[in-house]
Amino acid sequence: MTTSESAGVVFDGSALGEWTDEERFSVTAERIAQYAAATNDPVPAHLSGEIAPPVFAVVPVFTSMAPAALSVAPVELLMKLVHGEQDFLFHRPIRAGDELVVRAKPIGYVGRPNGSTVVIYAETRDAAGDLVNEQWMTAFFRKVDAGPGVGELAPGHRITDEDRAGEPAATVTAHIDDDQTFRYSPASGDPMPIHLDDEIARMAGLPGIINHGLCTMAFTSWAALTELAGGDTARLRRLAVRFAKPVLPGQDITTTFWPTESGDPGVRAYAFETEAAGQIAITDGRVEIN
Repeated sequence: MTTSESAGVVFDGSALGEWTDEERFSVTAERIAQYAAATNDPVPAHLSGEIAPPVFAVVPVFTSMAPAALSVAPVELLMKLVHGEQDFLFHRPIRAGDELVVRAKPIGYVGRPNGSTVVIYAETRDAAGDLVNEQWMTAFFRKVDAGPGVGELAPGHRITDEDRAGEPAATVTAHIDDDQTFRYSPASGDPMPIHLDDEIARMAGLPGIINHGLCTMAFTSWAALTELAGGDTARLRRLAVRFAKPVLPGQDITTTFWPTESGDPGVRAYAFETEAAGQIAITDGRVEIN
């Protein structure tokens, strides 16, 4: 067993690489349309339930992520867990009628004085066994130091000052509705009370109810599709972000996309950031479009 201990907290590296049990998820047009409506998505194919919005990809794997993270981190740290980063690699869009098989595994962790990260890798396959998407979720445990890193990190997607210095390819402003979290929670299957109960959110040190990070990410996904990919979900190859600050219901968010190096002549890549109330809420954003 490989463990790392700091201030009485023990992270267990023996669980790295161990898959969760496979779970099955039947995709319906109604569930897709509900998710699209809950994220103010304007893409017609999403609103009709024909093709799932990109960030809908987290819905089938959602219940596998926390158990994978807590197979490494002690379960008593659950209330210190926040979503640090999310990275999707899309092989094809999810469509109504898909029968999906999902599983997840922890692949690495690293500690720092202000908090520790556990990286979870998840894969979604269709009924034929073909990959639909891959995901890397970085779970951040606040104010816990797990000590030296073990295993793998998630793929990089850092934005640079050189990216920001370029001419923006697109800028999109959108409004987070007052009831956004109450619509997103049932559509996504995320019941975390900091998004639904003002008192609990304040007890957690927040200013009040905060928008789900993945909901804010979904806003950036349709902004990228409408402005950079002609609304064609099938052209989106990768979408990655780091969550920097909470977004509150009632706020406007502005996402700015800059062209960046793609490393593949057949792919256009963009770095992006999302601002809310004068602060960067999402940073290290990366979009890749075929």
